[in-house]
Amino acid sequence: MAMGAAAFGGWGLLLPVVPLAVSQSGSSDAVAAASTAIFMATTVITQLFVPSMLVRVGHRPVLAAGCLLLGVPALLFIVSVQAVPALAVSALRGTGFGMLTVAGAAIVAELAPTHLLGRATGAQGIAVALSQMVTLPLGLVIFAACPTAVFVLGALVPAAGLIGVALLPPTRPAPQPARVDRVRLDARRFLVPCLVVASVSASYGGITSLLPIAESDRAAMIGVALAVVSAAMLVGRYAAGSVADRIGIGRSVVPALISAALGVGLFAVAAAGAMPAALFFVAAVLFGIGYGACQNDSLVMAFDAAGPARYSSASAVWNISFDAGTGAGALALGVVATSVDYTAGFTAGAATVAVVAAVALIASPRPR
Repeated sequence: MAMGAAAFGGWGLLLPVVPLAVSQSGSSDAVAAASTAIFMATTVITQLFVPSMLVRVGHRPVLAAGCLLLGVPALLFIVSVQAVPALAVSALRGTGFGMLTVAGAAIVAELAPTHLLGRATGAQGIAVALSQMVTLPLGLVIFAACPTAVFVLGALVPAAGLIGVALLPPTRPAPQPARVDRVRLDARRFLVPCLVVASVSASYGGITSLLPIAESDRAAMIGVALAVVSAAMLVGRYAAGSVADRIGIGRSVVPALISAALGVGLFAVAAAGAMPAALFFVAAVLFGIGYGACQNDSLVMAFDAAGPARYSSASAVWNISFDAGTGAGALALGVVATSVDYTAGFTAGAATVAVVAAVALIASPRPR
């Protein structure tokens, strides 16, 4: 939990800051959002190779390398936040994040008893969300006061995760079975959790990349709203984990998607300037609860579909969906916002989540 808090704290610290810095350097909103997209693209590419890394060297070396690669390159933002160097640094940091996401989720599944898997992933989610609740608004505040300081912290916070990594037990997954038919994976059972996490992450990528730009004259309020999203994620993640353990895996998915879609829809109204500040925070609560619940239940669904012998592979598939969604959402909504306006961008995000809610209701397997 400490390692995850440090890793995602460093990610959250710079998540809204880098697109804002790129935008302020003179680049378009689409280029600014592309800094998140390219970060997530290299994250996804790296995630493809992490399961085999875990088998060869174990969780601790992979997690340590991830902390260093996510953190140290952030110092290069001090030199330049122009489009080309900023995108290059974002790509490098994404490789570290790819290692951390897959290995961090997989080690929870390796260490937790099967009957507590939902609550264990929920507890790890609480650590991650608490960290983001602090770092998302803090990054914007520090950037406004001293841009250099936020990039230094962006390097130091993930590096602090090395302490947690050192204290983890030596763990590595068992080698994958030589015969595929010994552990059969039903691709259909992976489809729904992957669609779920990709859709809500796409909206999250757009919100965190574009809200600070869309509401640049209300930066303090945006920082607090992002913190509210993270706080609401705490509730959503652990509640979904408890439901999965006690009632059944997959029970929370459709209500969570509906909550997330409503939240993004309210953000679209806010971007049009038609919503008072109080309802702005209602949007943050609705989206955060739905986003957190979708994360947790979809991850447990993926682990359940894979079985214990394939936890690292399930983690990779889920994280690829998560991070590809975040990057694609930031880029796609950035393009829509540049071409039309911010309201259209957020509306597209809400519509995507609503469609996936309908798909999950119709196509998901019977919850177990």
